[in-house]
Amino acid sequence: MKKFLVIGVFITLLLPMKVFAFGGCEEDCMKCHTLSTQDVQQILTKLGAPEAKPLEIKISPVKGLWEVIIEDRGARGVMYIGFSKQHVVAGQIIEVNTGMNRTQETFEKVNRGLVRYVDYAKIPLDKSLIIGEKNAQYKVVVFTDPDCPFCAKVHDEIKKVVAERKDIAFYLKLMPLSMHPDAFWKAQSILCKSSVQWLEDNFAKKAIPRPGCDNKQEVDNNIKLGAELGITGTPTIVFPDGMVVIGGKDAKGIIDLVTNPPVKKESK
Repeated sequence: MKKFLVIGVFITLLLPMKVFAFGGCEEDCMKCHTLSTQDVQQILTKLGAPEAKPLEIKISPVKGLWEVIIEDRGARGVMYIGFSKQHVVAGQIIEVNTGMNRTQETFEKVNRGLVRYVDYAKIPLDKSLIIGEKNAQYKVVVFTDPDCPFCAKVHDEIKKVVAERKDIAFYLKLMPLSMHPDAFWKAQSILCKSSVQWLEDNFAKKAIPRPGCDNKQEVDNNIKLGAELGITGTPTIVFPDGMVVIGGKDAKGIIDLVTNPPVKKESK
C-alpha cells in the first residue's frame, strides 16, 4: 500500500501545474510571498549580525528561497532565506545538468571590482596552522572553517601552491562559523593537536577526536580577530599586502596575486 501511495504522490508532482483550478506560487512566487529589507535586518540581528545590511533581494534559482546579497563592514556575501522567513540556508546552489555553481556566480558578480584591504600587521601569525616553509618570503593568511566545503576546496589549491612555490607559505586561522554547529569543537581539537593532518582528515569526512585540551579562548580569539578585520565568511584569504579575497581561488590565481598584486587602491 505504501508503495502505491508513494508512486501516486510522485505522479502528482509530475503533473503540469495547469491542471489545477487556481494559480500558485509556482507561477509567480511574489504574488504570495514578500521579503523586505526590514525582514532581512531582523533575521540578521537574530543571527548575531546586526551590523550586516541587505543590498539586494530576489527569488533564488531554487523556488522557495530568497537570494539576498548582504554587506558586513565592506565584505559582501550571499545568503538564502526560506519563504517562511524561519530558515536560513547555508551552502551553494549548483545546477545538476550543467554543474554551474549559481552561488559562486552571484558571489563573483557582487564582488567584481570590489577590492578591500586590512592592516596585515594586526594579524598575529603565532598559533596558526602552517602549510609550507615557516621562513618563506611570502606569508598568506587564510581564515578557514573545518566544516566549510569551500574551505576544503581552497585547501587543496593551497597544497598545490606549496608544492610549486617554496617561497609561499600559508598561515591558517581556524574561524568556525555559527552556522556549522560542530565546527567550534573541531577547531578546538585540531588546534589542540596543532595538526594540519587532522584538518585535512576532517575535510575528507574522516572522524577526528574531541578536544584534548582547554583552548576555547584560542578559537574565540580567531573569531574576534575576524570580526575586527570585517571578515565574516570562510574561506577568506589575506595576502601579504593586506588585500582581502573572499571565497576560493585556484592555485594559479593565488600565485598571481601573491607575486604580482594589483595596484593598491581602496574601493569606495
